[in-house]
Amino acid sequence: MLSYQHIYHAGNLADVHKHGLLAWMLDYLTRKDKPLTYIETHGGRAIYDLTDAAARKTGEAAQGIEKTRHWFGPKHPFTRVLQQVTASDGPDSYPGSPLIAASLLRPTDSIHLAELHPQEHAALTLAMSPYPAKIHLRDGFDMAHGLTPPTPRRGLMLIDPSYEIKDDYLTIPRHIAKITRAWNVGIIALWYPILTNKAHLPMLDALKASHPQAMRHEVRFPPARPGHGMVGSGMFVLNAPYGLDVEAGKLSQKFNTLKGRPPCQRDTGSQRWT
Repeated sequence: MLSYQHIYHAGNLADVHKHGLLAWMLDYLTRKDKPLTYIETHGGRAIYDLTDAAARKTGEAAQGIEKTRHWFGPKHPFTRVLQQVTASDGPDSYPGSPLIAASLLRPTDSIHLAELHPQEHAALTLAMSPYPAKIHLRDGFDMAHGLTPPTPRRGLMLIDPSYEIKDDYLTIPRHIAKITRAWNVGIIALWYPILTNKAHLPMLDALKASHPQAMRHEVRFPPARPGHGMVGSGMFVLNAPYGLDVEAGKLSQKFNTLKGRPPCQRDTGSQRWT
């Protein structure tokens, strides 16, 4: 349960997808002069050294952010955070979603981050020490249920588990249903992997049935190495901010340029393969 460490995958193509959309949503929310709450259920360590042996072992960052950094223009909020982090921590540093959020949010906003892995929690606490964030050594879903509805009520929750616990695919739809009942105005963003074994599909069927108006955006990319089971990345967003679909479409065009990506698939529902 506590073995996952994102350093092996930091800066991969799934991160590029997830973090690009997350940065855009946070930037959109901060355009209005009203405070908001940011909640993240699985925080990780917040900043990653891509020269670390663990990061280089998988080579995922080399195929991810190192090749795609130019996808985002100079005014994009993701670019601004990347530049800020490399300026302060070195050219091989990469921000996790907690640092992206803290870099884009304001002193009037509330940040709650959960991390249960002891080493990752300690690293997260250190990395977030310059920011007014509350770090929880607690199961992320327990934290989410305990905080919702938050104060301020306006805000965003990122659910980004490792899916090492296979029951996550069964329990996540129930967690989201409970969270949305308590916080019906919150933006709930779930990241999920697209897998060759299709383990994610029953979860998505349940989510789509319960939340037919949610935005679902998926991108495909080549496996990180032979036999690797993740061949894409998905975001399921409830109460998606206005314009997110347009931003997602721009990102789709970038992913469509990747060589060796699996063939597209489509269905007649809200699913969107790119």
